[in-house]
Amino acid sequence: MALVTVRTAAERLGVAYSTLKRWVHTGHVRTTRTEGGHHRVSEAEIDRLTTRKPSAPRRPVSRSDDETLLGLSARNRLAGFIEEVRIDGLLAQVRLRVGDQSLTAVITSDAVRALKLHRGADAFAIIKSTEVMIAVPAAQARPAPPTKRRASRG
Repeated sequence: MALVTVRTAAERLGVAYSTLKRWVHTGHVRTTRTEGGHHRVSEAEIDRLTTRKPSAPRRPVSRSDDETLLGLSARNRLAGFIEEVRIDGLLAQVRLRVGDQSLTAVITSDAVRALKLHRGADAFAIIKSTEVMIAVPAAQARPAPPTKRRASRG
């Protein structure tokens, strides 16, 4: 029976290390302890956790799905799927995978429950233009052109 570290198991399960540690401490994940007291997760336990909830075949989010959101005033909509949901008290952190990029949103835990957000679910990130920041890589940045100063009148 092969054993892996909690960190490795978390990566394979697609959850945060802290989430898996919490599952270990609450008894949701069975582990073996090393002589030094460290938790190790068996391959069988990882298989059990990944097959626990059979997932339906993934259907990519399409433009027609986006049309159901036409009642919204935001134009910037990014379709993707949920990689991770972490709930802590009143707030939740949701990580959305959009293509090969990842986007993180902090929303209320009530919203997570109301929208029934969970890992693997299709979702949209809707971005208000007043909340978007733009950056460029340091190698691409150029010095700003000098500004012209007006001569003061005396």
